[in-house]
Amino acid sequence: MQGLNRLTLKRRTTVLLLCIFGFFGVLIGRLFFIQVVKAGFYQELAEEQRLREVPIDSKRGIILDRKLRPLAISFGADCVYAIPSQVKKAEETAKIVAEILGLPMEKVYRTLTKNSSFEWIKRKATPSEARAILDARLPGIEVAPKAQRYYPQGSLAGSIIGIAGIDNQGLEGIEKFYDVTLRGVPGSELAEFDSKGQHIPLGARRYIPPKDGLSVVLTIDDHIQHIAEREIEKAVLEQGAQRGTIVIMDPMTGELLALANYPGFDPNHYNDYPVANRRNWPLTDQYEPGSTFKIITAAAALEEGVVHRDSVFFDPGFIVVEDRRLRCWRAGGHGSQTFVEATENSCNPVFATIALRLGKEKFYQYLDKFGFGKQTNIDFPGEALGIVPPPARVKNVELATIGFGQGISVTPIQLVRALCAIANGGYLLEPRLVREIRTPEGELIKKFEKKVITQAVSERTSVELKAILESVVVNGAGNRAQILGYSVAGKTGTAQKPVGGIYGQGRIASFLGFTPVDDPKLAMLVILDEPQAQVKYGGVIAAPVFAAVARDILHYLGVPPKVNEAGKLYNAETAYKVVPNILRLTREEAKNILKPLGFSWREIGQGEYIMEQNPKAGAFVPPNTRILLYLDAEAKYNGNESTVLVPDLTGLSTQKAAEVLKGLGLKMMGNGEGLAVEQIPPPGARLAPGMTVSVYFTPTLEE
Repeated sequence: MQGLNRLTLKRRTTVLLLCIFGFFGVLIGRLFFIQVVKAGFYQELAEEQRLREVPIDSKRGIILDRKLRPLAISFGADCVYAIPSQVKKAEETAKIVAEILGLPMEKVYRTLTKNSSFEWIKRKATPSEARAILDARLPGIEVAPKAQRYYPQGSLAGSIIGIAGIDNQGLEGIEKFYDVTLRGVPGSELAEFDSKGQHIPLGARRYIPPKDGLSVVLTIDDHIQHIAEREIEKAVLEQGAQRGTIVIMDPMTGELLALANYPGFDPNHYNDYPVANRRNWPLTDQYEPGSTFKIITAAAALEEGVVHRDSVFFDPGFIVVEDRRLRCWRAGGHGSQTFVEATENSCNPVFATIALRLGKEKFYQYLDKFGFGKQTNIDFPGEALGIVPPPARVKNVELATIGFGQGISVTPIQLVRALCAIANGGYLLEPRLVREIRTPEGELIKKFEKKVITQAVSERTSVELKAILESVVVNGAGNRAQILGYSVAGKTGTAQKPVGGIYGQGRIASFLGFTPVDDPKLAMLVILDEPQAQVKYGGVIAAPVFAAVARDILHYLGVPPKVNEAGKLYNAETAYKVVPNILRLTREEAKNILKPLGFSWREIGQGEYIMEQNPKAGAFVPPNTRILLYLDAEAKYNGNESTVLVPDLTGLSTQKAAEVLKGLGLKMMGNGEGLAVEQIPPPGARLAPGMTVSVYFTPTLEE
């Protein structure tokens, strides 16, 4: 029995020892697993518990104009943040922080008591505020640098540049479209804390520097942009328009030189402006272009040989298409006229006729060639397509109205691009707002080259249509777009705005043109939306804006004026003045133009509009010349009032004297060479147009 007990005790002891050894073996194995196998994992976990990561934003890349002048920059600013789990005495801390930063105490308290690992308190703290927070040594309250966006030129090109959010993200405009390029790569800073959550001043730190974004160089020139913004603001305010825009493009490259909208906004304080002000509507909105679209109809017709310069049309004041009567703007119509004259007169029935001659299939081919009804692929977010009616829904009436710019919607950028194709020899280009991508140090990474989409029309058609559009400015409704010393081609437009499926009282006045004609440097569209002035015609209120903007830009670009005899005569400060074009204006409008220029006038006939004038527009005449205003076509041939005042030609050369008389509709019989010394009849006499003035010249004496 005693031996049995000893055996049992020995077995129990052995089992106990085995259990003890097994237990310690498990402990050792577990310890080995933790200390060796999982050492890296637990070391990383421990570091995460004692190291807190603070994100550091990268600086957004600079946005520059084409001359590398900054339009948007980023700078470092001190930002105050909280780690709520480390905050002690939240109410007391909130009171101190709110007092230092000038924030509501309740708002700060809510931030400090949130169940989160990280919260921003103030993103743009001043240097003194940041120092005060650091000096207060508040647990859980820290200061970190954060990049902030700044627009040094304020509202200039705001609708192009767009805005960036407080989290370094692009929200609108170029900032959004090129966000990936501009944003860069954010960095971080890790700081060590003890087990109680207290910051260890000399503890481990790990800094991962951010990588700044790339710089974007725009095609915009800030000087040209300033000129455009100045003039569109002036025009909108003077005409009481709802809004206005100027779009300027280089016809040879497709680069936008300026895009100015009014009203605008300052990206530095964008929340202070209506959201509508931030909309870059020349790219994102569409409208019915009216008569400016006749350029496209003319281009298609000339290319297809449907019309020629001298093709003759008769306008009785309307055209009947199916069951519809489409009226001309001029009561009674323009009568017999050539295609060039119809373009100068902006005659709707003629362009309706041309569209019908082209036919739907051909016309739609050119709408596609000129890029209507689809995006231009400009590098900007939210571009609209425009509205081209489906061919199946277009009958003869709709085709006729599209011919003169009604029943089709385009974006301003589409229309300017189409004009550039006329100006540059027929090539449709892809428009661009960005020309280069550069490193933060300024090294060129990528340059965007000119991209030709298609050849919309031949060079022959381009040359012919350019001459016709120049005639519109010289002899037609675009007269106010003339710039002394430079040739201008263009087309006016006064479009009705459709409301609820019908055309209301709202108008869009516009002018579409380019200059110089023989070597175009800029193409421009001016739009005044719903002007409230008494005169709402594009030729009256939009064309002068084109002239003012283009004149300053040409001078800024150093484009020399074209020297010709007429220019020399005018610039020689002689007594002669240029007769303005007052055709198709009301009597009152004509008087308001003639009076400031020092002309007198006489009205002949009955009517409200100026149907003919004598001398003709562009003639050089002495001051106080009486301009004859014919209010109906018959008046020109009745009575004895259709005469011309003979000017004083003394001192003029043979060539200049002949040019002055030709401008007045008179002929010259020259006698001798040199300078004019005598003439028959004498100055002040009145002659019928076509009669001859005998002028006697004598050679100049050399000194």
